[in-house]
Amino acid sequence: MARSRVAYEYTEAEDKSMRLGFLLIAAGLLSLLGLGCCWLRPALQERGGGGSANCTVLAVRQLGERFACTFSCGTACRGTARYPCLQVLVRTSRSSAPALLHEDERQLRTNPKCSYIPPCARDDQENSENVTYKQKYWKEKVGSQPFTCYFNQHLRPDDVMLKRTHDETVLLHCFLWPVVTFLVGVLIVVLTICAKSLAVRAEAIKKKKHL
Repeated sequence: MARSRVAYEYTEAEDKSMRLGFLLIAAGLLSLLGLGCCWLRPALQERGGGGSANCTVLAVRQLGERFACTFSCGTACRGTARYPCLQVLVRTSRSSAPALLHEDERQLRTNPKCSYIPPCARDDQENSENVTYKQKYWKEKVGSQPFTCYFNQHLRPDDVMLKRTHDETVLLHCFLWPVVTFLVGVLIVVLTICAKSLAVRAEAIKKKKHL
C-alpha cells in the first residue's frame, strides 16, 4: 500500500499543471457568475420584449432647454459646458404613435429627453454647432427615407434606438470565453490525471515483469 501511495504522488510539474487547471476552472466560473449578475442579465432584460422595426422621421427640432456636460482638458482639468437638446421624432412600422429616437441604450439612460448628446467641448458654441449639424443630417440626408431602429415595449415603449449597445456578438463573446476558459481548465486536469494514471499502471506492469 505504501508503494502504491508513493507511486500516485504528483511530480512538481504535474502539481503545477493541476493548479493551473483548477485556476482556469475557478476563473471561468467566476467570470460567468460576474458577467451574469453585472452585465449579461441586465443586457438580456433590455433585449427582452424588444425587436427591430422600420422607422421614418416625422419631425426634427431643437428645444429651448440646454443640458450640462463635462469636458476634459487634461489630467487634472475638467469643466462643465452646455448643449442644446435635439429631438428626432419617428414613426415605426410597429405603431402609428410617434416615438423619440436615441443613439443607443447608453445615450437613452444619460439623457432620455434628447436624441443626441454631442462630444462635450469647452465652448458652448461648438456644442451647438455639432447639434445643428446633426439636425441637418436628419432633415436633409435622411429625410423621409426609412431606416432600421430598435425598440423595447416593456422598458421604454415611447422610445426607439438607432443601434443596440448589447448585440448578439457581444453577448456571445461574454458567454463564450468564460466557458472556453472553464473547459480548458477541465481538460488540463483530466489529461494530467489520465497521464499520471497511465504512468502508474505502466510502472506496475514493469515491476510485475521483473518479478
